Amino acid sequence: MITFSSLEKLKAYIQGNVMTTSEVLDYLKISRPGLKDLIDRGKLAPLKEEKATRLFFRADVEARKREADELKKKYRPYD
Repeated sequence: MITFSSLEKLKAYIQGNVMTTSEVLDYLKISRPGLKDLIDRGKLAPLKEEKATRLFFRADVEARKREADELKKKYRPYD
């Protein structure tokens, strides 16, 4: 369990390790339907989901990007 000695340290942790839907879309260079498809297929899971807002762990998003890049190299080497 992670504990924080101050509110500022908690905020810094969240800002550095949590991404919004818009940040994920920009980082992965995908559309909202593409993100929904990743979530539906279990390839990316939101940390928290409330109505129109989703939050994601940065490490999960970065791992998905690495996986997608490897698949592109394998199946689309001409791109």
